[in-house]
Amino acid sequence: MQSVLGTYNDKVVRQFAVMTVVWGIVGMLVGVFIAAQLYWPTLGEGIPWLGYGRLRPLHTNAVIFAFGGCALIATSLHVVQRTCHVRLFSDKLAAFVFWGWQLVIVAAAISLPLGWTQGKEYAELEWPIDILIAAVWVAYAVLFIGTIAKRRVKHIYVANWFYASFILAIALLHIVNNISIPAGLTKSYPVYSGAVDAMVQWWYGHNAVGFFLTAGFLGMMYYFVPKQAGRPVYSYRLSIVHFWALIAVYMWAGPHHLHYTALPDWVQSLGMVFSLILLAPSWGGAINGVLTLSGVWHKLRTDPILKFLIVAVSFYMIATFEGPMMSIKTVNSLSHYTDWTVGHVHAGALGWVAMISIGSIYALMPKLLGRNEMYSIKAIDTHFWLHTVGVVLYIASMWIAGVMQGLMWRATNDDGTLTYTFVESLNFTYPYYLIRFGGGVVILSGMCLMAWNVWRTWRTAAAIEAQPVLPVDASEVRA
Repeated sequence: MQSVLGTYNDKVVRQFAVMTVVWGIVGMLVGVFIAAQLYWPTLGEGIPWLGYGRLRPLHTNAVIFAFGGCALIATSLHVVQRTCHVRLFSDKLAAFVFWGWQLVIVAAAISLPLGWTQGKEYAELEWPIDILIAAVWVAYAVLFIGTIAKRRVKHIYVANWFYASFILAIALLHIVNNISIPAGLTKSYPVYSGAVDAMVQWWYGHNAVGFFLTAGFLGMMYYFVPKQAGRPVYSYRLSIVHFWALIAVYMWAGPHHLHYTALPDWVQSLGMVFSLILLAPSWGGAINGVLTLSGVWHKLRTDPILKFLIVAVSFYMIATFEGPMMSIKTVNSLSHYTDWTVGHVHAGALGWVAMISIGSIYALMPKLLGRNEMYSIKAIDTHFWLHTVGVVLYIASMWIAGVMQGLMWRATNDDGTLTYTFVESLNFTYPYYLIRFGGGVVILSGMCLMAWNVWRTWRTAAAIEAQPVLPVDASEVRA
């Protein structure tokens, strides 16, 4: 059968899986450093490329697009081969996607500390790198969708729908938002201006969250949770409803980032309404993932990988409840520009995105190396608790600091003057920055433990052999 059907291309999956861990450590290390700068402001003083304003976009790009991006590409290329029962559409294209994406990451790591930036949230990279991103991303789309097109089964598994939507949406968002006029290699100006530029940016910015940080990782959930639990998805029908509802609504939620700005009021209200509607499909999908464990809840006691996956879904529920609530104008008037927003973002980024990625890589790596399990299950369990404790410290401190900031900034005396100065609010917030820094250190230590575990798993694996493409039942074969 192997000679007839061939083997899977696991090389590119292994490469992306390893780089997920590497870039995770790099991105979180930068995050810990800038968290330290908020508590010790003179850290890196006098060194321009160590300034907070330059390292902060480096941190967000490294964690989202390097760590998260490598996790998404690794898992999507694994899942599409296994669920379609075919090898990747093109090995050369796969190699181009891997090396092209690493080049993008390295270019970002060099250009952002040098201060070369468009100044747009999540879209800071300048036009030459944007063109490279577009080329690599289109190649990735052709590779993924081309593999689905040559599938040997009739059915397209739901995880592939989520992965495909994330790939296509990000291509559209990236290209439209980054249309600019170059003014040299390191500077460009957007073709949009004023409120239109802000609207296009947050149509991109929130949908980078919606499709890159949600839809793609839901693809992970729909494959790895049932696989690790040894159970089918609780409701396949609900997963399809979840998919169509999510992608239909998410595109309209971006204006909630621009409450109380020059954006037309009706657009702000529209963004708020669609954000509130998003709660239904988000929680419906999350509940579908959690209920997949029906009958096998006992596995959580012995399987730390499953704990990573399920707690990730729990944080997804927290973040997708909190986000719509914060989009309500009256709530937003309290939360905006405060550390509450920082806590919300990291509940999603560290709780949902990082934990589902880490769990999926732990589930994936032994299969890629011909082993039954990771080198140390105890180390995975330790990593789980380190990460969970670190996330709770981080987001709880930011929630408390943020709400306190919002209340202090809006407090007024009887004569209408402000009750507190900005410096007073900063003094109250200051201790929570130390707690956030401590949480970040704990999370980073967990990632270092993961790197050790992955390295030991690789070192103790037997010779890596290509895995044969599995046959399918005659009733499932695509005509």
